[in-house]
Amino acid sequence: MNQKRILSGMRPTGLLHIGHYVGALENWIELQNQYECYFLIADYHVLTTDLDTKDIYNNSIKMLIDWLSAGLDPNKCLMFRQSQIKQHAELFLIFSMFITANRLERNPTLKDQVRDLNLDNVIYGHLGYPVLQAADILLYKGDFVPVGEDQVPHVEISREIARRFNNQYGIVFPEPEPLLTTFPRLPGLDGNAKMSKSLNNTILLSDSPDEIKSKIRKAVTDKNKIRKGDPGNPDICLIYSYHKKFNSLETEEIYQNCKSGALGCADCKAKCTLRISDFFSPLREKRNYYESNYQEVLDILANGENAAKTVAEKTMNEVHQKMNLG
Repeated sequence: MNQKRILSGMRPTGLLHIGHYVGALENWIELQNQYECYFLIADYHVLTTDLDTKDIYNNSIKMLIDWLSAGLDPNKCLMFRQSQIKQHAELFLIFSMFITANRLERNPTLKDQVRDLNLDNVIYGHLGYPVLQAADILLYKGDFVPVGEDQVPHVEISREIARRFNNQYGIVFPEPEPLLTTFPRLPGLDGNAKMSKSLNNTILLSDSPDEIKSKIRKAVTDKNKIRKGDPGNPDICLIYSYHKKFNSLETEEIYQNCKSGALGCADCKAKCTLRISDFFSPLREKRNYYESNYQEVLDILANGENAAKTVAEKTMNEVHQKMNLG
C-alpha cells in the first residue's frame, strides 16, 4: 500500500515565532514519520499582500533554517520553493476556471486577513489565494493538509476544485482532507487571539533567553490582578496558556496559586520565561549549526526542488492528457 502524502507550507515573511511551532511545525515533525511529506516555501503567496520582493529569497532561507532547526528532516520530507516549480502557476491558471469570484469572496479566511492587515482593496491574486493553494496541494496529489482551524475553508475549496476537475475530465486528483493540529493557536503577547508578526506580538523561535524574558515581562495578564495577593483568573490569562503548552508539570499548581493570589504575575512570568527558554534551547543550538553550514542548507533546498519538479511534471502530463492539451 502506498504511503499517504501530505502537503503544507508557509509564506516566507522572515523568522518564525513560537505560534508557528505550536500551530504547524510541531505537528509537521511528527507527521514526517508517518506520511510522505512535501513542505512548501510559499513565496508566490507573499505577493498577495506585499509586492516588495527584495527580501523574499533571504526570508525563504531564514524560514528553511527555522524548519530544519525545529526538526524537519530532509531525509524524511521534501522542502522547496513554490516559485521554482513553474507547474504551480500553470495549474493555478487551469483551476481558476473551476470556481466563481462569489465563492472566493465568501471565504472567511479572506475576510480575517483583510481585517488583520487593514486592507482597503483586495487584489485579484489575493482573492484567488485559495485557488493557488489548491494548485499547491493537488500538484503533488496531497491526501491530507495539516492546518489550523482557520485554514479549513481553504482546504474545502481545494476539495471542490478537485471534484469539479475530475468530473469534467476524468480522475486525476484526490480530494484532500484537513488534519487539524491538537494545539493550533497561541495568543499574542498583547492578548490578541492570534500571535502574528504583523501585530508585533510574537516570541521568535530564534529569540535569546534575554529577549524572551523582556517580551514576557511586557505581556498582558488578567487586568484585575494588580499585585501579588489579588486573586487571578488563569482561564483568561495568556501567560497561563503558555504554561499549559511549555510547563505542563506545574500547570495545576500555577492555576491554584494564581486563583488564590499566592502567585504574583511577576513570578508567574519568570517561571514561564524559563520554561519557554529551556524548551527551545535545542532549537537554538541547531540553528547555530545550520547558520555555520550555509551550503548544506542550500543543498537541502536544491535537492528538494529537483525532487518536487519531477513529481510536478508527472502530474501536469496527466492533466494535459486528460484535457487533450497534448
